[in-house]
Amino acid sequence: MTRIDLSPLYRSSVGFDRLASLLDSALNPEQQASNGFPPYNIEVTGENRYAITLALAGFDESELDIQTEKGVLTIRGRKAAQEGSRQFLHQGIAFRSFERKFNLADHVEVASAELRHGLLTVRLIREIPEAAKPRKIAIGAGTAPTGKLPETVIDATPANQDAAA
Repeated sequence: MTRIDLSPLYRSSVGFDRLASLLDSALNPEQQASNGFPPYNIEVTGENRYAITLALAGFDESELDIQTEKGVLTIRGRKAAQEGSRQFLHQGIAFRSFERKFNLADHVEVASAELRHGLLTVRLIREIPEAAKPRKIAIGAGTAPTGKLPETVIDATPANQDAAA
């Protein structure tokens, strides 16, 4: 298995702990070999908008399950057992169950899902909250963490009064 040394990245960045596991899973040849079904496309449909389209010939909406958890989109298809005594001379259409996972970037959410003409399209949108957007930090002289100036205590006793006492 190919391993990448990310220690230089960790020296100058914070919060990228998931990056190593994402790269390892992407470079894992065993995982890539099992990801042949169903075929899919990932496309950019606009600024901060994406779509994942899976080719699911023969699947019905009731046989599909779409979930997101901890930044991972999981799409599962469970085919009911075929009843009847159908005999195939050639069966090229795959009716097998599957599970496909997609890692989502921060702030990417599922907007909708639609099954049409054997294609499942999951639309995604990246909505960055105001708190995560860049903001300018003002530099203040002597300001307290609350943004207020610290109170100054002034001694009203004259200096020569202390010497007389």
